[in-house]
Amino acid sequence: MTQRMSAAEFKATTEKPKRSKYGNTPVTIDGLRFDSKREAAYYSELKLREKAGEVDGVELQRPFSLFGTNGYLMAVYKCDFAFWDKVEGRFRVIDVKGFQTKEFKLKRKMMRGLLGIEVECVK
Repeated sequence: MTQRMSAAEFKATTEKPKRSKYGNTPVTIDGLRFDSKREAAYYSELKLREKAGEVDGVELQRPFSLFGTNGYLMAVYKCDFAFWDKVEGRFRVIDVKGFQTKEFKLKRKMMRGLLGIEVECVK
């Protein structure tokens, strides 16, 4: 008597796990999922700075609407972190990137040109 394997069982035993496009590994901290280890590490550092009173109002994945001069919505940019830095006395927008895509570079320029906000890229 031979045993039969379903198509789903065969696929599960022979298929390798997919590697992400940029080689990042998702990480979960405090019940929050981060796209990479770098992003999770920056979050941990930011939490420590928040407890020390150096930063305030930390927001994750804050969206910024980018409207053109004609009033039409051109794009929406979501940063990794936005917060008020008490040490430097300014609002900061941070994006943790291992690789800067064309889309990111364009939206970064749009943030600077349309809203006057400088997006800092942390590697």
